[in-house]
Amino acid sequence: MIGRQLGGRYEILERVGGGGMAIVYKGLDMLLHRHVAVKVLRQQYVHDEEFIQRFRREAQAAASLSHPNVVSIYDVGQEDDIHYIVMEYVEGTTLNDLIKARAPLQVEEAVHIASQICDALDHAHHNQIIHRDIKPHNILIGKNGRVKVTDFGIARAVTSSTITQTGSVVGSVHYFSPEHAKGTPTGEQSDLYSLGIVMYQMLTGRLPFLGESPISVALKHLQEDVEEPRKVNPLIPQSVENVILRAMRKSTSERYRSAVDMLADLDTCLLPQRRNEAKVSFVDDDELDEERTRVMPALRPGQYELERSAGADEPEDDDEEEATPRKNRWVKPLVLIIVMIGLLGGMWYAVGEVKKRVAIETVDVPNVVNKTLAQAHQELVNAKLEPVPEYVKDEKNSPKDTVIRQSPAMIKVNVGSKVILSVSQGPDKLKLPDLNKFKLSEARAQLKQLGIPDTNIVVDPKFMDVEPDTVVEQQPAALTEFLDPAAVMVKLTVSKGIETVKMPNLIGKTEKEAKNMILVSGLKLAKDGITQEASYKQSKGKVMDQFPFKPNDDVAPGSEISLIVSSGLPPEAGQMTVNVPIKPAKEGSPSTVKILLTDAVYDTPFEYQTLNDVTKTEMLQVKLTVSPDKEAVIQIKVDNKTADITTVNYKDYQDQKSGKPVTPGTGTPNIGTGTPPADGAKQPGEGAHPPANGAGGTQPPAGGGGANTTTTTSTGGRNS
Repeated sequence: MIGRQLGGRYEILERVGGGGMAIVYKGLDMLLHRHVAVKVLRQQYVHDEEFIQRFRREAQAAASLSHPNVVSIYDVGQEDDIHYIVMEYVEGTTLNDLIKARAPLQVEEAVHIASQICDALDHAHHNQIIHRDIKPHNILIGKNGRVKVTDFGIARAVTSSTITQTGSVVGSVHYFSPEHAKGTPTGEQSDLYSLGIVMYQMLTGRLPFLGESPISVALKHLQEDVEEPRKVNPLIPQSVENVILRAMRKSTSERYRSAVDMLADLDTCLLPQRRNEAKVSFVDDDELDEERTRVMPALRPGQYELERSAGADEPEDDDEEEATPRKNRWVKPLVLIIVMIGLLGGMWYAVGEVKKRVAIETVDVPNVVNKTLAQAHQELVNAKLEPVPEYVKDEKNSPKDTVIRQSPAMIKVNVGSKVILSVSQGPDKLKLPDLNKFKLSEARAQLKQLGIPDTNIVVDPKFMDVEPDTVVEQQPAALTEFLDPAAVMVKLTVSKGIETVKMPNLIGKTEKEAKNMILVSGLKLAKDGITQEASYKQSKGKVMDQFPFKPNDDVAPGSEISLIVSSGLPPEAGQMTVNVPIKPAKEGSPSTVKILLTDAVYDTPFEYQTLNDVTKTEMLQVKLTVSPDKEAVIQIKVDNKTADITTVNYKDYQDQKSGKPVTPGTGTPNIGTGTPPADGAKQPGEGAHPPANGAGGTQPPAGGGGANTTTTTSTGGRNS
């Protein structure tokens, strides 16, 4: 049945229990996506049409019940020769398992459970449904403590002949009412009798009647008085014992008349004023009446007179005549009595011998729950029983080959009887998911959900042409099965992306230097990757730009680089040499003079030259470059104070180049056309303070120096 679908809607997942008439499976309602319990009629009943009709009718009647303490019936159906009932699936345990684990229960807990059962029975009785099979096996206790009564309708569909069917009611005969055992019609009070036995078992931990066979137990229900619960468990209050004794009376007239009456008694039996009430008495008032009607033996005519005259005086002759007959008349009866005793003794002996030869030996079923299958098998074989193992899924994840349930249990059965063992399949094996193409964080999350600790996850990063932080390989492989998550080591190979190197800064380097740096970095110079352009910023033969990668970019090894190399100044560049007067702050006193230059080559002030120990006025030639949109500015600082600023624009350069005369004003620097400077003027590199590196200045770029027109602005009151 496992894996089969019933009605195109209910998928059978696993077996969860079984009885004499049906097997119960856990199923999935694929339409509503909820778990259900599916009860399937056993095969020996599927060809009994009368039984099937009663099964359907009673199941449909039970479906009309709607009560929080009754397991709901969802559906009734048939598929081929399978008759089934779909009902509510309760997560929890049975009262039978609870009694086995904890009996005797606390009085308050037992009364609370009994009250909920009684409430469910009241609802069923109100709807004209008699359960007829109240027992701990049919009482479910959910994880929230809610008590649910199940098997409504199924027990009612069983005929009275079921008592004699081996294996059908072995578990139920201990809870039969006397009228049920006799096969007479049962009613509401029969369910209350069974509930009384359930209370007795909860509070004492044992059944009130035990016997060697179902028939002997049924006879005890009819003939024997139950041992008082308080003798077994003195902790039971008298008021609670009274409830049990009244529910278990053999006469229906002495039991509770309805579930409502019993529920009312249960609701008050634990009140302080009732705990020590008097023991309930069931003696009729008529038995105490001296004038009640009695049954007496009838008197024969003349009997009284004979007895009265027996002591009167008679003639001596009569006594002598009757003496012999009176003595002899007892001999014959005595002989008859002796013969009868002998016959009875012989018959008793013969019956005993026959019993010994034809009686079926019975044995106690040992409890093998929580033992290994091998141990359970050996114990049952030693007890002359036949073990029948059935592997099932265990939600408690018991070890494999462990017995989790048995049927029957804790009763006497015939030698050779079968004992069904529900054996755990063991914990479900877990499978490693396929983590390839997942981000590392997502892969870690999936492994943690399986219980694998983070310390068991090893990450191996590697460069590859895959998006960074992506899992590309795993060990063990996907779908590998394991039992203990803490013992699994998982290795994940994760992409670091394409391997990169830092792009070197080639700007300002010579073409040869740039090529060497590209080669050392593992890069390539693109074919036709060098172009030349004129530049104000870089001198001829130096790199002025690189592409497509800028300095410090992350670049894949082997990437191709292109360079733009300076071909020198543009044709329109105006190179000029300007004579700039240099003088100390005070004649005769040494001063430090610093020349700062800004022109088409230098966008920011460039320290052209620094002269130390200047004691008199001198002329210094400054080479500069102007462009059509960039003028030159020469700033003179004496002892770190601005002393003079000279500005030269492109028009000055054009005027000079066209031969126009320039008449500088007083203090205006000389603008040469290739003629020597005035006396005292120094060319760079000629004077006492050449603009050499390390001498306070920086040499301007190569190629600077040409004829230009100069406009001078003088500070400190000098003329412009």
